[in-house]
Amino acid sequence: MRSYFIRILSIVLFAIVMVSCANRGSPSGGEVDSEPPEIIREIPENFSTNFSAEEIRIYFNEYVKIKDLRKQLIISPPMDNEPVIVPLGGASDYISIKIKDTLQPNTTYAFNFGESIVDNNEGNPYPYYRYVFSTGDTIDSLSVQGYVEDALLDEPDTFVSVMLYEVDSTYTDSIVYKEKPRYITNTLDSVTTFSIDNIKAGTYKLVALKDKNGNYKFNQKDDKIGFKKGFITVPTDSVYPLTLFNEEVNFKAIKPKQDGASKIIFPYEGDYESMRIKVLGDTPEDYQTRIVKDPETDTLYYWYKPKFEIDTTFFLVSNGKYVDTFKHRFRKLEEDSLVMSAVSSRSLDFDKDFTIEGNIPLIKIDKSKINIIDKDSAAIDFEVEYDSIYNRYKLPINKVEGQKYNIQMLPETFWDFYGGTNKDTLSFVALTKMKSEYGNIRVNLRNATLPLVVQLVNDKGEVLYERYAKDTPVVDFTDLEPRRYNLRVIFDSNGNGKYDTGNYLLGIQPERVSYAPKDKVDEVRASFDFVIDFTLLE
Repeated sequence: MRSYFIRILSIVLFAIVMVSCANRGSPSGGEVDSEPPEIIREIPENFSTNFSAEEIRIYFNEYVKIKDLRKQLIISPPMDNEPVIVPLGGASDYISIKIKDTLQPNTTYAFNFGESIVDNNEGNPYPYYRYVFSTGDTIDSLSVQGYVEDALLDEPDTFVSVMLYEVDSTYTDSIVYKEKPRYITNTLDSVTTFSIDNIKAGTYKLVALKDKNGNYKFNQKDDKIGFKKGFITVPTDSVYPLTLFNEEVNFKAIKPKQDGASKIIFPYEGDYESMRIKVLGDTPEDYQTRIVKDPETDTLYYWYKPKFEIDTTFFLVSNGKYVDTFKHRFRKLEEDSLVMSAVSSRSLDFDKDFTIEGNIPLIKIDKSKINIIDKDSAAIDFEVEYDSIYNRYKLPINKVEGQKYNIQMLPETFWDFYGGTNKDTLSFVALTKMKSEYGNIRVNLRNATLPLVVQLVNDKGEVLYERYAKDTPVVDFTDLEPRRYNLRVIFDSNGNGKYDTGNYLLGIQPERVSYAPKDKVDEVRASFDFVIDFTLLE
């Protein structure tokens, strides 16, 4: 019996020791796989000639999946009928490409997968896999290299399509609007350089497109475009820079609609400044109109009086050579009442003026019914400026730092197009900060050819402050909000004081823009003066 208990005790002690050893550490499960998948077979083989297969299979040494295929995959030349590629949403040890398009004779095709092929477990990408074949006897082996930059932004967009159009007897400049290119590549999401490979010798038009619709055709309203002036001849050793820009959209009027009892909205595309609206046919006696632009959207508000007694009329909208006619049906809607609101924020910067706007076109202001009082109850002199385009009044004053301005507007200060007025007293407060809460920048433009437009912009390229350097290469920015800015210069080649974009059909490149190196622009801090020496390259 004693020996029996000894054996049992020994077994228990052995089990305890084993459990203790097992608990000393958790198994790691092995090292994390960091290796990309490997290709073990391709059917037909990569770089095949006289290709006639309907399906391609690429086998791997492990299960793979495909991600972001629509962004990553580039087929050159593009196919009208997209191939069917699997797996999508699952994993497999091979990728199948079923061709659904009629292949062109004696043509080299390339499937550029980018980094869309990844292993199933860790997502390690197979780097920039390309499958190439030719329907003829040879594989075209020439290439065109270059890089993409943006006309206005410090960094260009990602996934920019770079395309070659063959210049033959059927070529016209408008081909970019109507047909897919002969060859294509993509900058993907991490590089700005490009290489269009496996092309044949010839003459080509080189175009870059930030293709929002993904159809390899230029849509002026949505897409950015860049192009090499003239044609290129392949083979070539040149490296081609392409500058992406937004064209000014060609003017187009859109069908108007009633938006108030006596207000019609006229949407449009393009430049509105030469846009004219005219009634075709009879109008009521003493007919008058006012037009106001929406500050945010491409819309004009057409106000009229008196009302029409008819149900419908026709409007003619013109802009230079553009003419269009619209039939308009009047609707009975409620009358608008005058509402005045401040455009300015409560905190008033030194380069801004207190601004107020109305929802109905304004025709008169009674300055005597406006009082501006500072925090010491002293009356402040002010001017009145009317902006008829946006229907706004500005009240410029000589602003003092650390001040509080109480602005009071009595009833019947403002009168609108229909004889309405503000019936209540309007009260607003505007505050100025201390000068010490702002920073200042002086920019010394070295090697400058004037005139130049000098801008401080945010990371999105939005203009926060602007100066025009016409007579001197020294530019001062004062009373700046503390933050980080990017500094850029527009080479104003036509001297009109603004940036001018390019135009593809006219062969016009955008005006040159140069950014100061980021290490040259310190973060603006309150109560500090900064000096930036910006040397402009030829």
